[in-house]
Amino acid sequence: MDGLRLAVSWLTVLPVPSPSVDRRVAARAISVAPVVGLLLGILAAAVSWGVVRLGAPPLLAGLLVVALLALLTRGMHLDGLADTADGLGCYGPPERALEVMKSGGAGPFAVVVLVVGLGIQAVGFGVEPWPAVLLAVVVGRVAFTWCCLRSVPAARPEGLGALVSGSQTVIVPLLWTVAAVAGGVFAVPDRPWLGPVAVVLATGLVLVLVRHVRKRFGGITGDVLGAACELATTVVLTVCAF
Repeated sequence: MDGLRLAVSWLTVLPVPSPSVDRRVAARAISVAPVVGLLLGILAAAVSWGVVRLGAPPLLAGLLVVALLALLTRGMHLDGLADTADGLGCYGPPERALEVMKSGGAGPFAVVVLVVGLGIQAVGFGVEPWPAVLLAVVVGRVAFTWCCLRSVPAARPEGLGALVSGSQTVIVPLLWTVAAVAGGVFAVPDRPWLGPVAVVLATGLVLVLVRHVRKRFGGITGDVLGAACELATTVVLTVCAF
């Protein structure tokens, strides 16, 4: 329960008392992060479905879902996406990239990635069936577990990345991914193969991102976790649109 409480405290604005944080509890929080994704996904799917049923344009529904998720997560995953984009886009050694990411500013790479990513999400959240919306949000949180495999080090000796890096055996993300693939069959009712394909593709791209940041930064940071979450969510929404 400490792991779940910490996951909810970390990943949402819900007023859940946070337990004492150490590496053991942090590892458990990452392993149950998809449960938090399920909660957020249900809320996102309900808003998308309800607003469209009320007769609002799908794009408006999608924008409201994007705003809701940003509010419920303090926008930290979007911040991580922006910082990671700037870090990957800058020149110089890993130290320089990490410095850019830590500066807190939004450079041109961050702006482009946020505009394109949020635009795709807004369209997807508005037009996808509600099971696909739910799937996309959950798979975004499954991405956390892939980022924290035992073989993945932290890029810095401090921060969230150092606390959770290397904390997950491969069985944890694998089980969550298999569950997402199975649930993905119901994501797009008239095309049952799209959901599983979306999950597999999103997982593959997250692993590519993790491999790339290991080469570029030396490992993961908290920002990378946020970027992986947003990447996986966007990929699932995109694939399910076909």
